[in-house]
Amino acid sequence: MSPTAPSGTRGHRAVVTDAGAPLPVDAPTAGPVAILPRAADLHVEAVRTAGGTVGELGDDTRGIVWLDARDPDGLAAALSRAPGVGWVQLPFAGVDAFAHLIAEHGDRVLFTSAKGAYAEPVAEHALALTLGTLRVLQQRARATSWATEPEGVSLYGRNVVVVGAGGIALEYIRLVAPFEVSVTVVRRSSDPVPGADRTVTTDALDDVLPDADVVVVAAAMTAGTSKLFGAEQFRIMKPSARLVNIARGGLVDTDALVTALREGQIAAAGLDVTDPEPLPDGHPLWSEPGAIITPHQADTPDMVAPLLAERVRTNTGAFLSGTGDGFVGVVDPTAGY
Repeated sequence: MSPTAPSGTRGHRAVVTDAGAPLPVDAPTAGPVAILPRAADLHVEAVRTAGGTVGELGDDTRGIVWLDARDPDGLAAALSRAPGVGWVQLPFAGVDAFAHLIAEHGDRVLFTSAKGAYAEPVAEHALALTLGTLRVLQQRARATSWATEPEGVSLYGRNVVVVGAGGIALEYIRLVAPFEVSVTVVRRSSDPVPGADRTVTTDALDDVLPDADVVVVAAAMTAGTSKLFGAEQFRIMKPSARLVNIARGGLVDTDALVTALREGQIAAAGLDVTDPEPLPDGHPLWSEPGAIITPHQADTPDMVAPLLAERVRTNTGAFLSGTGDGFVGVVDPTAGY
């Protein structure tokens, strides 16, 4: 779907809702679009800076900024209550939870996500997990006595495979450039990626894994990428390889990963996302010496609030223009991200 704005957007209100509830608003209703997240003044300011006004969800609502990434049913209900909506802003880069709504409404509603907006903090976290696994911090942090065996390797000069070529991947590539690494990007297209030494298509993933010292998973979660990393991929990787996943837990077969770590098929895994998520108490990954696990907090609310505000401001302005130009993070209903 091309990023075209629906007709008749001028002079209407839009609403930001949280967990499906329309927000009480004490603000002017005149103006092309209104967006208001609950208890987020900087986002309100972003909308107003773009020329929007606020209003409760209703028949005249033309846009929704949806803040609850865990409540697709709430958004479905909101879309039913506001049949005139032509634009929906989603809060995260990953939109897999909303895939059915994007497919159902994508012919009349333009969906935009936060893809690329949180690239800096997430890439920074990916770098932290990279360095942590290389320096065996997953073991050092659990130690209760002084270790005598030297362990750990440097990132300098290593072969890094990055799966995905979105904003997070690009920022990660920029961050690791000073380490003089060799970067291979795996993506749907073979078009060159800035900063990468080579780019290959997804069907060549198994060809590049055997030489990888670090593999960073930064791809979108779709039907085609589910369990992209399974037993076969871990089997062909170096025993010294590190896997870092800051995308979606479902991109990796968790049982296969546990086996790979236990049997030494790979050396370590740095995970900010898991499948299932949250990772249950007592899951073997928690006690696996080769795993560093963080609770899906590569981008905390404090980090992302101003970044989302900027995305809201940009896309509100694009929506109000009525030209279809200027939207950032447009979701492709066919690709699903």
